[in-house]
Amino acid sequence: MSHAIRTLLIANRGEIAVRIIRTAQRLGIGTVLVCHELDLGSPASAMADEIVLLEGRTGVAAYLDAAQIIAAAQKTGADAIHPGYGFLSENAAFARAVTDAGLIFVGPTADMIDLMGDKVRARAFAEKHGVPVAPSAIEDDDPVNFVAKARALGAPLLVKPSAGGGGKGMRIVRDLAKLDEEITQARSEGARYFGDGRLYVERFVEEPRHIEVQVFGDGKGNVIHLGERECSAQRRFQKIIEETPSPILTPALRERICQAAVDLARAAHYANAGTVEFIYGRDQFYFLEMNTRLQVEHPVTEEVTGLDLVEWQLRIASGAGLPLQQSEIRTDGHAIELRIYAESPSRGFLPTTGPLLVFDPPEGEGIRVDTGFGQGQRVTSAFDPMLAKLIVSAPNRSAAIERACEALREFVILGCETNVEFLGALAHSAAFRAGEVHTGFIDAHPELAQLPVLDGEVLMRVLGAASMALPSLREEAEEIPAMHAMMGGWRN
Repeated sequence: MSHAIRTLLIANRGEIAVRIIRTAQRLGIGTVLVCHELDLGSPASAMADEIVLLEGRTGVAAYLDAAQIIAAAQKTGADAIHPGYGFLSENAAFARAVTDAGLIFVGPTADMIDLMGDKVRARAFAEKHGVPVAPSAIEDDDPVNFVAKARALGAPLLVKPSAGGGGKGMRIVRDLAKLDEEITQARSEGARYFGDGRLYVERFVEEPRHIEVQVFGDGKGNVIHLGERECSAQRRFQKIIEETPSPILTPALRERICQAAVDLARAAHYANAGTVEFIYGRDQFYFLEMNTRLQVEHPVTEEVTGLDLVEWQLRIASGAGLPLQQSEIRTDGHAIELRIYAESPSRGFLPTTGPLLVFDPPEGEGIRVDTGFGQGQRVTSAFDPMLAKLIVSAPNRSAAIERACEALREFVILGCETNVEFLGALAHSAAFRAGEVHTGFIDAHPELAQLPVLDGEVLMRVLGAASMALPSLREEAEEIPAMHAMMGGWRN
């Protein structure tokens, strides 16, 4: 049964809000944006047809206030809520409250979010349906003997919170003598970040690759995939470069890993967009987790397929079913996404703040920039420090890398330190060009994050140029002394 969406409320902010609004408006759907006062004046707030101001002790608290968001949808007559990613996008209670209020939740069912949001349950479900999982010890199965079973797996081990995500609380243990200490710390972090200290431990794959598969389902057992993405370029388990297709997968392995993702989603009668993530190493892949939402890196899939994934989400949520069958999906070329952050790579990737005095993204063939910022806005510590996503596409991987490096050189951001230069160094590195970057590569090569050392003469010239760029200093230097001004236009 189809339920046309007339008005869509976007329960998010920044670039993903811009992204959703753009597609909704193209489809003739009205848009309502819930917005904290810190985001007033943002591109998303300027684009939306209507804005509802959220109240909250902090910006994050406001965007996590489910009751306030649902009330905004009811007040404005919205038919549906799109959660984007982050915030409430994988909150089963929110999804359930949205549907209980008679609204459409643009995403999977609450039960599906519950299943896949619990990493232990999701892993058990994957194993039951024939999807490979890494050897592991699960605390829920045998709390008394959990540590002993984990130790019996042998090093190296990866300790994870059961309710975790985004790399928080994860610990790599190579020395079993430190296992008890690492479990204690992981439990503490799990409780702090997710309100759940339960853990599981699995065999760690050395120099692992992170491969994920984009799937869509109609909730009736019909599932297709849109290919894989490789997300192995990470710092502290956080993705910073994603690409498709993966440079390491053979056609046969690509078919196996994509089919495993489809099998998992089909077994769950999955609805809407989802991403099944795998760890790959030593010619074997293992199920990692399933994200029940749109991914930050979805644009690279859009660039090689020519499809609008947000449009697919809205059509499926309306009850229209899958827009295409698997045999109709085509991919062409290579796409790379680079996440632009306000951060200092040379200082351990610490977030930075400041006004965007200049924000001038690159343009041209095969270049796409998704951002929720504009020149003049201020970058604060209130939210995630991602400023933009630079997406490049080309007929092949080598050409895409060249285009990425050129676009990074043309991306001008002044006012706060960013990772643009670091991304350029990483993309230009021999390891990345050869497709040999694994999830621990960046941490193992801190030299990539170091700023170039300028000699004295070059440094003085740079400082001089920067000083003369200040309007106040330039005006003072160019000001005519009063005594000379009194002489008027007299010449000898």
